[in-house]
Amino acid sequence: MLTIDCQVHAYERDRPERPWAGTLVGPSEVTGDDMVSAMDALGVDGALLVSPHSMYRYDASYALEVHARHPGRFGLIKPIDPEASDIGDEVARWAASPGVVGARMMLSYMDPDVTADHPGLNQILAAGAANDIPINVLCWRKLDLTRELARRHPNTRVVIDHLGLPQPFEPPLLDQPFADLPAVLELAELDNVAIKVSGACTLSREPFPYDDIWEPLGQVFRAFGFERCMWGTDWTRAVEFLTYEQGVDAFRVTDQLTESERAALMGGSVAQIYSWTPGS
Repeated sequence: MLTIDCQVHAYERDRPERPWAGTLVGPSEVTGDDMVSAMDALGVDGALLVSPHSMYRYDASYALEVHARHPGRFGLIKPIDPEASDIGDEVARWAASPGVVGARMMLSYMDPDVTADHPGLNQILAAGAANDIPINVLCWRKLDLTRELARRHPNTRVVIDHLGLPQPFEPPLLDQPFADLPAVLELAELDNVAIKVSGACTLSREPFPYDDIWEPLGQVFRAFGFERCMWGTDWTRAVEFLTYEQGVDAFRVTDQLTESERAALMGGSVAQIYSWTPGS
């Protein structure tokens, strides 16, 4: 079965040549080599490597280096600055770079009063359609805004990051992790919206294999269909809650998925939505 993790992060130690803009919960570094070793140990064929905004903001130079060192193992995604003066050109340059499969908007970290009229957000979405790449959206607490933006850009493939739900970076566990699920399910009404079922295990209040996540995830699968759902670990953001092996195996050992559903969720849908497979 083709296995593609729809979201992982890699980063090097904080150093003057490429300083961190902030911090990320996890080890002092998780290099591309480290990520490939972890994937190889578990038979994960490839992954979408998302340049971590928390550390590098809009600089994806390390992700490009990882791709060059491990060609064919990673499809690349980077956040785009919605306040930049040359958004269309920036997205076009990024889309033309080796290994690139998508771009990202960080709505959750924007001003609480931001609206769907924001010029930069609309330019990013329009550029996604123009350059034929999906726009990934970190949008917890911004689901209504995301819905309106996706509605305004029906020709842009919009991908909801991390189930559209707040996910913890470190303990404690959330009391009501699926409280916003009804608003997430409404996004499924828009045909151009897909969803990453990434980091889901960090929403569990039970130990491995996290049986309590399957009822709410079942609602997501029914609303979006497996052709618009993609499994991912969000490694290394999830490191304080589980191992990479647990994040992979939870979806392999469950009896809540048929083999065809598992094949779509854990690789097939990623390949279709991002027009990318490992080795390409």
